[in-house]
Amino acid sequence: MTSIRALVDLIERYAPVDGIHEGGCPRVALVRASQPSLPHHGVLEPALCVLAQGRKQVLIGDAIHVYDASRYLLASVDVPVVGQVIEASPTVPYLGFRLTLDPALIAQVALDCGVGMSASEEPAAIAGGMAVAAMTSALLDAVTRMVRLLDTPRDVAALAPLIEREIVYRLLTDVHGPRLAQIARVDGRLRQVNRAIGWIKRNYDQPFRMDQVAAEARMSASALHQHFKAVTALSPLQYQKQLRLQEARRLILMQHLDAASAGHAVGYDSPSQFSREYARLFGAPPLRDAVRLRSQPDLVLEA
Repeated sequence: MTSIRALVDLIERYAPVDGIHEGGCPRVALVRASQPSLPHHGVLEPALCVLAQGRKQVLIGDAIHVYDASRYLLASVDVPVVGQVIEASPTVPYLGFRLTLDPALIAQVALDCGVGMSASEEPAAIAGGMAVAAMTSALLDAVTRMVRLLDTPRDVAALAPLIEREIVYRLLTDVHGPRLAQIARVDGRLRQVNRAIGWIKRNYDQPFRMDQVAAEARMSASALHQHFKAVTALSPLQYQKQLRLQEARRLILMQHLDAASAGHAVGYDSPSQFSREYARLFGAPPLRDAVRLRSQPDLVLEA
């Protein structure tokens, strides 16, 4: 049976320098960091995050999820998070694997293996869009074989889809499988919340209209508010606000926009309101925050 040491050796080989390494297998990223990171705000897509070495904590709302080589992180919807590598060093670097989950594949595997497809299997309340679970030997073996495909690139096209399907199967049949399988249910609450999230992401810079979001989700406004917050730890309006502020931060850092222009670009009419809400989320007003980040460059670590 595969040991964690094998995964460590593979990620060290194919992620030899700090950063995010993509392109070897579809939807797969390898991550390396040689020191703990600053807290990073971002939106984590539905994904499986596995650590071969090191430790990371991810905050969603008031909940803190900590994972390492003994536990994997599973995100079943797009969720705004604050991630931070909390254990890493030059001699024992943080080494991570991330697989972005394909909802269509989840639905197909759930249908084929009969997981979460009946109405009686849907939880009465959604417990959240993110969870941590103990790593299993079967899942570790599949993840390691996926990374090992990088040794033989000619095999990727033929074998990566098979291993990806196995990984999804392992997740669906593990402790949090029923939650993930809700993606496969046309009328499932998680699918409805995902529709609302999609609408907000497409219209984050427009005035917020709860009736429009509820119509997109095909739920009443009160039901959407309840289930949306259960999944993301945020109300729909708070979710939109975080997307706006994170995009404004990117514009300030990458395109060197001034605070007023960045705020206007993401939908704020009031520069003072934008600066207040920005400072509340990131801990400093826009320009001071930008100076701090540029003087302390930090990796955007997502796994």
